[in-house]
Amino acid sequence: MGLRNHSRISEFILLGLSDQPEQERILFLVFLLMYLITGLGNLLIILAIRTDSHLHTPMYDICFTSTTVPKMLANHVSGDKMIPYSGCLTQVFFFIWFAGIDSFLLTAMAYDRYVAICAPLHYSTVMTPKVCALLLTVSWFSAFINALTHTILLTQLSFCGHNEIPHFFCDLSPLLKLACSDTFINDLMVYTVGALPIITPFIGILISYTRIFMAVLRIPSVGGKWKAFSTCGSHLTVVSLFYGTLIGVYFSPTSTHTVQEDTAAAVMYTVVTPMLNPFIYSLRNKDMKGALRSLLTRKPGFAL
Repeated sequence: MGLRNHSRISEFILLGLSDQPEQERILFLVFLLMYLITGLGNLLIILAIRTDSHLHTPMYDICFTSTTVPKMLANHVSGDKMIPYSGCLTQVFFFIWFAGIDSFLLTAMAYDRYVAICAPLHYSTVMTPKVCALLLTVSWFSAFINALTHTILLTQLSFCGHNEIPHFFCDLSPLLKLACSDTFINDLMVYTVGALPIITPFIGILISYTRIFMAVLRIPSVGGKWKAFSTCGSHLTVVSLFYGTLIGVYFSPTSTHTVQEDTAAAVMYTVVTPMLNPFIYSLRNKDMKGALRSLLTRKPGFAL
């Protein structure tokens, strides 16, 4: 990628969440606990699915949060806040990639709920395994192209001044602010191509829920309306957290928010939301709760 031709520095410094040692220790414990909860929640779901073959509830991995949290925890333990230039760009690539995947999958889940509520009799013929696989493939590929585009453009910038990143991971926005060369093309791509994996899925979600809302209003019984809305509550919660923070950080004027606000928003969609995903989605599913109950009450030594 010609890194040496375009960069005068070989590493960046991740300043983290706080410059106070006492606060850093507390934040370390909080992040470690949240990361362990995320891993445990996903592990239980994977084991439950393997022990109950009729379950087809999607597994929620920890890839997204693993692109940022382990490095931050390692930096705290070692006391070394350095990250190599190539490692920083690698982190940017995977962060954008997994964020894009999450965005597209949230849209696919909104479409799934639309079919389940508005066309329940046709659900099994519409949401076939082939269609689900196609939605997953499109999500991964589209997000990959977007992440690769931003990463390649980053390699064309020169970083010859400050190398301190006021964040706990290498994010696109603070890196662009550190560049000492023109970032017009990079900024343009953020607000055009970069917006597609966020704005386009968000519009798809709005369309799906508009139709769902109209369909629910036609349900005569109050109980039926409440049941329909309750199936969407968890998804809408995650959508609000994910898109609210992303749009607030990346698609609003930088003068309207501080570094601390950006960091707090990043914590929400990189740590908090991935931690809640397994519990919000899968643990609200009756079949999944039954499988987990069976898993936890089994005697030791059962075969997976």
